[in-house]
Amino acid sequence: MIFSKRNRRLFRACVLALVMMTAATGLSGCATLDTMLGWVGFGSGAGGPQTADDLATEGMTEFNNGNYSAALKRFAEIKDRFPFSDVAPLAELKAADSNFYMDKFTEAKTMYEEFESNHPTNEAVPYVLFQIGMCYYQQIGTYDRDPGNADNAVQAFERLNRSYPKSPYFVEASARIRAARDFLAQHEFYVATFYVRTEEDKQAEGRLEYLLATYPEASVRPQATELLAQLKAGKAIDKGWRRFVPTVSLPDWHSFFTSAFGILPPSKAPEK
Repeated sequence: MIFSKRNRRLFRACVLALVMMTAATGLSGCATLDTMLGWVGFGSGAGGPQTADDLATEGMTEFNNGNYSAALKRFAEIKDRFPFSDVAPLAELKAADSNFYMDKFTEAKTMYEEFESNHPTNEAVPYVLFQIGMCYYQQIGTYDRDPGNADNAVQAFERLNRSYPKSPYFVEASARIRAARDFLAQHEFYVATFYVRTEEDKQAEGRLEYLLATYPEASVRPQATELLAQLKAGKAIDKGWRRFVPTVSLPDWHSFFTSAFGILPPSKAPEK
């Protein structure tokens, strides 16, 4: 049942009156009295913080100290007990962040998407879109594995930059797009060399042509161009073909700041 503000005040007054009568007649112990006070927002309460603000304060303290699991419990309690409070959006966002910093990227992505759906006009949406991209980005594996996370990261960062071209995340998102696209180019090149190894030259040519057309800025473009030329010329690929295979996986996105934007990259910190 949902009370109006007036009814809630009346209810609180009635309960307080009952508490006073109970205390006066000696029919209640301290625990019962404290519980009754807790119902109306007074007293210490045996179950810990009784207000959304109290929980938010404790949650942020735990979060800022790096205790993400404890912080998540506080934010989850706010979402469960106080879904319409002023701090509920903060709890939603920081619950997602807590999962992110615990490397629970799938859970974090779901929570970020729920935040965007629940608060489409909130000022934190650009950050949320960036974090959705980061949830994919942090799961990019080596170039010989499924490139799905790299492709999803590119799409997520591009959506952020299209929707909020003036956001403070635009430059970093652009650099990470370049890095993820380079990873995808490496993957295409790896597949092409696989076809070379299995003597399926036409398949290799198709992959190399796709790579050069789709990723003209790729770091493996010189090797791809050379290998494609040899295949088209009908030259036998000797055992030295392995020199074409990339030796790195996901490029360091910091390097794209200077090359693409003419600015110094931010100080490098360990990737979460």
